Amino acid sequence: MNQYWEEEIETMSKKQLEELQLQRLKKTIRIAANSPYYKKVFTENGISADNIQSLKDITKIPFTTKADMRANYPFGLMAGEIKDSVRIHSSSGTTGNPTVIVHSQHDLDSWANLVARCLYMVGLRNTDIFQNSSGYGMFTGGLGFQYGAEKLGALTVPAAAGNSKRQIKFITDFGTTALHAIPSYAIRLAEVFQEEGIDPKSTKLKTLVIGAEPHTNEQRKKIEKLLGVKAYNSFGMTEMNGPGVAFECQEQNGMHFWEDCYLVEIIDPETKEPVPDGEIGELVLTTLNREQMPLLRYRTRDLTRILPGKCPCGRTHLRIDRIKGRSDDMFIIKGVNIFPMQIEKILVQFPELGSNYLITLETKENQDEMIVEVELGNLSTDNYIELQSLTKEITHQLKDEILVTPKLKLVKKGTLPQSEGKAIRVKDIRDNK
Repeated sequence: MNQYWEEEIETMSKKQLEELQLQRLKKTIRIAANSPYYKKVFTENGISADNIQSLKDITKIPFTTKADMRANYPFGLMAGEIKDSVRIHSSSGTTGNPTVIVHSQHDLDSWANLVARCLYMVGLRNTDIFQNSSGYGMFTGGLGFQYGAEKLGALTVPAAAGNSKRQIKFITDFGTTALHAIPSYAIRLAEVFQEEGIDPKSTKLKTLVIGAEPHTNEQRKKIEKLLGVKAYNSFGMTEMNGPGVAFECQEQNGMHFWEDCYLVEIIDPETKEPVPDGEIGELVLTTLNREQMPLLRYRTRDLTRILPGKCPCGRTHLRIDRIKGRSDDMFIIKGVNIFPMQIEKILVQFPELGSNYLITLETKENQDEMIVEVELGNLSTDNYIELQSLTKEITHQLKDEILVTPKLKLVKKGTLPQSEGKAIRVKDIRDNK
């Protein structure tokens, strides 16, 4: 059985890929020049498609940022006309204007095909039943996976977010074989399975697609064990379409980035210079097959690295490591740079703990303090000696990892807020934040 959705594209030589990228980059620049924003940028910097003779010439183009998109909200980066536009998606926009992306029919068809390519890569076929527990509406995880799974030919269950008991009813009644869920919600579903007295391993569920929030490999392994599935990491963002941008293959050794549709750069977020392959930096992306609202050198703020070597699956598109975090998620306490995932990496190693945790940063007596609250699993809060020993060991391991000693609080299961969307992990209430 063929393991590729589009074998010719997925196994292209590096030389062929680069030729295709350069051709599509020039076309993208010509299209982008029709938008008010890029027309101004290109004029000010003397840029045209003719200036781009190689892929390295992309550095002549200034970066595009989220702030640029918000300042030109809603349609300042749109290159086409309203009559050729068929759908809008946007980010949550919790602070200021949301980032808006407008799609033509070509853009939606290309996006659905990329998602289908991803799902096919992890083994899904038209005989599968695919359940999507993502929010629908402006959030791209809903319709993005919906149209991709339909393009693949899978029977698709648009379950939407939340209502865990109903999710489980659909999984058991419909014989769902594949599920899309964010990592924190996948663990929540496992808890509800247990509460309902149903063993998830007795269902037909065998494949899980996870993404939308950073997570550790330890958390992935925990999810696989709890649900009895293979869980594949997914990367996407509204500005680049949504899901389908990069995806793990069945080797589970990094996410293949679809280079026929995206040009990938990794830069030092401070100097903005490129970093060597294998080094962690900020992901910068350029769309290569989008007509209505192309983006050039978009600073994602996501931190990752390009993985060296070839993948045994035979696909030639570069692989990136799982997202380490966001450059704007990092917090500094007592002079130390810390990412929430460093803390999660330690917590997930203790079977006595649940999956829900919260990091609070506050000021006490002019000193910054970090409090880590984490829910217990099935361990009772009454066993003082056992809790004391556990607290001491976790605190010790956290200090070794982050070089700062946090104040650790082990709390009863269900104490911390339970989110059915992206989990909120850090609450910064410091005086000087």
